[in-house]
Amino acid sequence: MPRKLRPDTWLFGAAIVLLSVGVVMVYSASAIVASERFHDPYFFLKKQVFWALLGALCLWLALRLDYRRLEGLVVPLLLVAGVLLVLVLVPPIGQAINGTRRWIRLGPVSFQPAELAKLALVVYLAAFLARRRDVLGDFRQGLLPPLAVAGVLAGLVLAQPDLGSCLTLVALTFALLYLAGGRVRHLALVLAPALPVLALAIWVAPYRLRRITAFLDPWSDPRGSGFQIIQSWLAFGNGGLLGQGIGGSRQKLFYLPEAHTDFIFAIVGEELGLVGALAIVGLFVVLAWRGLRIGLRAPEPFGAYLALGITVLIATQTVVNLGVVTGLLPTKGLPLPFVSFGGSALLVTMLATGVLLNISQHANV
Repeated sequence: MPRKLRPDTWLFGAAIVLLSVGVVMVYSASAIVASERFHDPYFFLKKQVFWALLGALCLWLALRLDYRRLEGLVVPLLLVAGVLLVLVLVPPIGQAINGTRRWIRLGPVSFQPAELAKLALVVYLAAFLARRRDVLGDFRQGLLPPLAVAGVLAGLVLAQPDLGSCLTLVALTFALLYLAGGRVRHLALVLAPALPVLALAIWVAPYRLRRITAFLDPWSDPRGSGFQIIQSWLAFGNGGLLGQGIGGSRQKLFYLPEAHTDFIFAIVGEELGLVGALAIVGLFVVLAWRGLRIGLRAPEPFGAYLALGITVLIATQTVVNLGVVTGLLPTKGLPLPFVSFGGSALLVTMLATGVLLNISQHANV
């Protein structure tokens, strides 16, 4: 009698709780701003609920379809992601916001191609490593192809410009190659010349350089480049141990920029306190733990690398966002998975989680 397929309960529970907390916190963090700007306190909430429901549908579909079919869709996924990354740079297709072109508008909604590129790269790397893991010790055959693909996608994302997503793609690639058995010496030889390029990318963009100086000493410019991180610290300090309660944040009252997007965790800390913030971190730890467990116990290589890639992707973005909000890392525009406002990121995260749950049905977890 065949074994009944059941997704990982811990992973599913952590994802649903994080999604639910995200919807509540997006409304709490954005209601005043939405009322002021759009005369509708539910403006951002309605959008987040729409994307959450659409994401839940994607999760369910990914859970129902066999993840192994993705291996045959590697080329179409890469082509679609690459074409969209090019189109977003072409006006008027790409929507220019604050001097960047990261969104393609489709009627009343906008989509960020960089989010799809992250998932497409995970699927490609999983398929490549499953087929070519025996030659990873050979730089030209084992490492050069995935590095080239990742480099093209990262370059297109950097052109938007979006350094945060670009570095996410690079970190994801190096992490998976290392986990698959790539030689550290080869990876270091590739990374070494990339560091001066990164330094140049920061140096030629004044706003990036200001973010670095603000990270080193935010009090040197408390009303300018250091303003956001200082307001984030004030939010955490005001939260104390148990927080001010849902809706009780003061920093969301036009003090903390991007309170409902990249810096929503500061509002979590202010309204739910240290206890609530640690609970959210704990849910992400559970998600990472179960994801790694699924990857290590997957029935075949493609599923293993796919699960590990999805877990690394979500964990990397989580660590970077938490590091930025707490002042441990320079400011980067990466949302907190499941929690921050944003349709594209939430949709892709839910889809990726559905794939991870699909793999868990076949893994011995």
